[in-house]
Amino acid sequence: MKMAEPVVMLAASLRGHLWCDEPMSRHTSWRVGGPADRAYLPADLDDLRAFLTGLPGAEPVLVVGLGSNLLVRDGGVRGTVIFMHQGLKRLRLDEGEKGEPLIYAEAGVASPKVARFAANHGFEGAEFLAGIPGTVGGALAMNAGCYGSETWDVVDRVLTLDRAGNMRERRAEEYEIGYRCCRRLSREGEEWFAAAWLRLGPGGGEAARRRVRDLLARRISSQPLGQPNAGSVFRNPPGDHAARLIESCGLKGFTVGGAQVSPKHANFIVNLGAATAADIEAVIAHVQATVKGRTGISLVREVSIVGEV
Repeated sequence: MKMAEPVVMLAASLRGHLWCDEPMSRHTSWRVGGPADRAYLPADLDDLRAFLTGLPGAEPVLVVGLGSNLLVRDGGVRGTVIFMHQGLKRLRLDEGEKGEPLIYAEAGVASPKVARFAANHGFEGAEFLAGIPGTVGGALAMNAGCYGSETWDVVDRVLTLDRAGNMRERRAEEYEIGYRCCRRLSREGEEWFAAAWLRLGPGGGEAARRRVRDLLARRISSQPLGQPNAGSVFRNPPGDHAARLIESCGLKGFTVGGAQVSPKHANFIVNLGAATAADIEAVIAHVQATVKGRTGISLVREVSIVGEV
């Protein structure tokens, strides 16, 4: 492909790993998805900055954490995919402008790890992150939440990175933040979340650790974690729950090919073992059409769908 050559030539000066025609099924929690033209696993934040500055200006870029909340179509992804979960994993205590304690977490850190770190260091308020099956970067991008709390509730500020390698610290007021969405008010230039500083309350200790354990146990008991899935597929409509609506329409167990509405939790679609992305997308479409037809409510996807059919 025309854009591959400059990227491959650059790779010798970098410390990360570059692949061509990398199957996205290896990197998504649904275990489906065609190949990415190129995929890069940066060694750390500085390495990612160097890689981005060497990309051709027109090269499409998709940033991925643990591959949850993401459906990659069977035709794959044109351009370059960047995996954040191994390189951007710094997690430490830090201080705010007035010396107040904060937690600094890079975009590739798994959300449950942040919950445990906070509890072990005497903070409370991050326990809900134990219920989010993704990374800090993904949680910021979609304002992920569960059990009554959302990511941006605890954000002091974020660190962003653009294609030119510039890093900026931004405050919450620079974003439009809502239920499962986060948009920068100024749309000039493409940026990605590189890290966040989290402001949490004192407390933590054994009580917080117990809440983390309780949330994890609740996930295990109520969600089909033993089968490939991408977490909740649909947003909860105002005043209701997507799972209740789907179940009320008799859709638990509905199957297309190797994809099924989970009998355990109706807002989960599982890969029975040989699903394609097309199977999953067909189940999503059928659920939306059925719920709309029977209840008048339009379910909005929580998962992102990318790539070519």
